[in-house]
Amino acid sequence: MNPTELSAHGKSGVSRRAFLKGSGAAAAATALVHGPGLVAEETKPNVVSVGLNTITLDVNGKQQKVDVEPRTTLLEALRLGLNLTGAKPISVDGSSGGSTVLLGGKPVSANSILALECIGKPIVTVEGLGGNSTAISGEIAVGAIDPVCRAFVNHDASQCGFCTPGFVMAVKAFLAKNPKATEAQIREGLNGNLCRCGTYANVIPAVVDVVKGARNGS
Repeated sequence: MNPTELSAHGKSGVSRRAFLKGSGAAAAATALVHGPGLVAEETKPNVVSVGLNTITLDVNGKQQKVDVEPRTTLLEALRLGLNLTGAKPISVDGSSGGSTVLLGGKPVSANSILALECIGKPIVTVEGLGGNSTAISGEIAVGAIDPVCRAFVNHDASQCGFCTPGFVMAVKAFLAKNPKATEAQIREGLNGNLCRCGTYANVIPAVVDVVKGARNGS
């Protein structure tokens, strides 16, 4: 400012220091009026609890408690927490189909979904198709072997058996939507499951057998 401007402002001129002090006081007053938690609530990020948490999962028709971390996958919860080792950790991204389970009746890769996301949703693993088949369908008596499992045995579709649970669960989900599937449709429906032993030649007839048996894998 030149001398004339300074004279015009006189004592009523506001310095930068005074302006900043005033702004700070106004902000403090606003916080007091609206409450101390308002600003913090608006900028507060989503918080996920750390460490172990005990959750309850609906697995094969039973409510089971398991300790998990926020990062624990469903596959880890099943295998390490509940000792249900049917689903296999063959691939990290689930591309092999080895970790397939049914979640709410739909096939999912257990190693690509968090255990916390599965709370409140019915989960069925390959273990649920044996002595606890009622978890799948009330038409099958407790202790009965699921038709899909029986067909895999009859057609020797297992070999080493490592990928078999994933195939069985994929077949269950596929036939639930396609009860009268043709061989071509079966091949296309199971193309997300891989087998190093190359038992595809036996898996396909096994599934066709289930379709012909009018049990539709249930």
